[in-house]
Amino acid sequence: MTQQITITVNDITLRATLNDSAAARQIWDVLPITVSANVWGDEIYFDIPISMDEAADAQAQVDVGALAFWPPGNAFCIFYGPTPVSRGQEPRAYSPVNVFGHIEGDATQLRGTRSGAAVHIEQAP
Repeated sequence: MTQQITITVNDITLRATLNDSAAARQIWDVLPITVSANVWGDEIYFDIPISMDEAADAQAQVDVGALAFWPPGNAFCIFYGPTPVSRGQEPRAYSPVNVFGHIEGDATQLRGTRSGAAVHIEQAP
């Protein structure tokens, strides 16, 4: 069964599909959450109350719309464009992340989000 979540940032609501990974299962289990966004380039990230090691398939370069967990910071990351460490237009994490899902639709709608914005994530009905 495919698990889906909704991510609401300010007045933007996006649907995302989780993959079948340990990170996805742990994140699913702590939802719903409401947090304050941190923004780094075209990435929103925030602390989440889980911890895990870097997965064997962790990667620094990800796709636009990728949802990932950054182990060093126990952070949920939403990528929607280049970050300060990107080498072009691709999203790139500061260090390898565990990708656990992907936004369905246009993740670039999140451009313009500012640090401090409210982020609400819940299991989709």
